[in-house]
Amino acid sequence: MQITVRSEIWPLAAAFKISRGTRTQTEIVVVELSDGTHVGRGECMANPRYDESQESVTAAVQAIAPAVEADELDRHLLQDAMPPGAARNALDCALWDIEAKRAGTRAWTLAGLDDLQTVETAYTISVDTPDVMAEKARANAYRPLLKIKLTGDGDLDRVVAVRENAPNARLIVDANEGWTVKMVEPFSEELKKLQVQLIEQPLPEGDDDMLSDVAHPVPICADESCHTRGDIDRMAKLYDVINIKLDKTGGLTEALALRDAAQAAGLKIMVGCMVSTSLAMAPALLVAQGAAFVDLDGPLLLAKDRDPPLRFEGSVIHPPVPALWG
Repeated sequence: MQITVRSEIWPLAAAFKISRGTRTQTEIVVVELSDGTHVGRGECMANPRYDESQESVTAAVQAIAPAVEADELDRHLLQDAMPPGAARNALDCALWDIEAKRAGTRAWTLAGLDDLQTVETAYTISVDTPDVMAEKARANAYRPLLKIKLTGDGDLDRVVAVRENAPNARLIVDANEGWTVKMVEPFSEELKKLQVQLIEQPLPEGDDDMLSDVAHPVPICADESCHTRGDIDRMAKLYDVINIKLDKTGGLTEALALRDAAQAAGLKIMVGCMVSTSLAMAPALLVAQGAAFVDLDGPLLLAKDRDPPLRFEGSVIHPPVPALWG
């Protein structure tokens, strides 16, 4: 087995702004495995929120490369050999891909799943002034599910602007840790009136213990606070939903296990993504089967996508072709 690690920069179609800052491009790392006949690929996004960079992710993969090239690691052993995070995600997904190609089957068959069905993704409107967000809502009012990025003060005006300009869309909001605890209950009450269906990560990860004492008529979803199965007991006491992202779990292997553990604990499932290409979305589609909310619109935010890409019809995502992944 030979392993290759490659850093890539992908420009966005427009500036993307959340509570922590604005970006115009996304930093991707791709891992490729080759046995001389088959090639498996996986992709991750280096996320500064978790102290990741392209350099640190590449170094983590290169450090374990000798064991991979000696065929001493499969995707099961990988879970103990590397910590959760972007680096393990790219390698784990590459291992799934090459295993499926060697077996002449699809990755979802290896996972014990039925044939993949299409899923309907949210489309994200990044945080801006109410007027700008209203314009984006008008342009995307035909989409069935919109995700609104929020930041704190002025958020209710932003949601009102989107609701007025996309009256038929289901709405979910994402504060990206940008609220204070005093905002949660009154904002939730007002968002309920606006028919918002979900509030994602309102409080910073270290402050979310306070959610246990806060009324919220709109369900609350953990994102930054939930990474792996080790978080489930705490999540079940504080949240109604968890957002599973492969870059947080460290790959498809843990993501599937996390989904099962969360459902057993009575939590609903959202499947999300970083701003990445179709190569990163493809394995997440396995986790997204039957999820309450799907947010895999990363490729729609890019100036261009991979070839071949996932096929999007509006907000509907079709299963990947083998040439892409799995």
